[in-house]
Amino acid sequence: MAGKQKSARAQKYDSDSIRFINPAQVGGIETSVLDDGAGKGVRVAWVNTGSPLRYKVLIDRGLDIADAFYSSLSLSWLSLTGPTPPSRALDKGLDWLSGFFGGLVCSCGPQHVGGPETVDGVEYGLHGTHSNTPAQIESICRPDPAAGIETMSITGLVRTARVFGPNVELRRTISSTLGEPSISIHDEFTNRGNTPARHCWLLHCNFGWPLLDKGARMVYRGDLVPRDDKDSLKWFVNPERYKVARSPVGAHCGAGEVCAFIDPPTDSAGLCHVGIVNEKLPLGVEITYPRKQFGRLANWQHFGPSGEYVTAMEPISGGMGCGLPVGKLPPGKTKTYDCTFTVLTDPKNLKAFVRKWG
Repeated sequence: MAGKQKSARAQKYDSDSIRFINPAQVGGIETSVLDDGAGKGVRVAWVNTGSPLRYKVLIDRGLDIADAFYSSLSLSWLSLTGPTPPSRALDKGLDWLSGFFGGLVCSCGPQHVGGPETVDGVEYGLHGTHSNTPAQIESICRPDPAAGIETMSITGLVRTARVFGPNVELRRTISSTLGEPSISIHDEFTNRGNTPARHCWLLHCNFGWPLLDKGARMVYRGDLVPRDDKDSLKWFVNPERYKVARSPVGAHCGAGEVCAFIDPPTDSAGLCHVGIVNEKLPLGVEITYPRKQFGRLANWQHFGPSGEYVTAMEPISGGMGCGLPVGKLPPGKTKTYDCTFTVLTDPKNLKAFVRKWG
């Protein structure tokens, strides 16, 4: 969150040491509109953390995050669809896939996650409606080192609304700190309606090449239950196989995929630590989140040839056969979720991360 507190990093900026007049020279947030191809007209926010980490927020796609680069290396997997404009036409069946850009974060919900399903007479499409809902920008806060402000953030409202309900409002804030290779996401859902709203939430965190490559390690521990299909049941048997990325797999052509649900342990603060590490680069991403908010972790693996090469870590609150029920958000009540991404590059830190949490 943006603020005026001064950390040790901000304190170093004074009238004698500053060598720039425009804060954008060291980092910040810039908004623009894509003007070509399938994504024409999509509003985006480019975030320069002032470290080698840079990322692109899709304002028109629920404030999700598409591209994320550390220096010249991509962290996220990007599908060939690109960041298409939001469309309610993609809410049915499997049509969500026609706009699934991949990205570092593609959020799913807030009423349904997983495959198409009809519940109590209501038809829900794959992974819900959030990703195809534009945000209303509430604030953009840029860093100003001369004023002691080293944080940057973008906050927006995403509404799931219709007459007679549900009427749920999400206030999302994405923030970073100048000079630090990390991203924090704070989601706050409020039921503005007068009846309970079906509620579940999943963060589809998609990693791609070159971070994901043969030999890269999936970092998580805990009890694991494969998704109830023959391919997943066969795949998730030996940890030395499913926790180490393979070369492209022929069986993953087309819709070939596998998925499992994990119960990660927590630290003393109740935080789960999961992610991916490629020691050859060396490069890794650590994801931390409160276990009380996301009760399970899904690991999706789709090592298809010709660029369909991706794995995802997916903190999930319930639904999708993960062993936790879909919840209810009572009228006037609020539910929050937090998730932080930190890029790791020091070989010692990478080894320690794998050793402790892998």
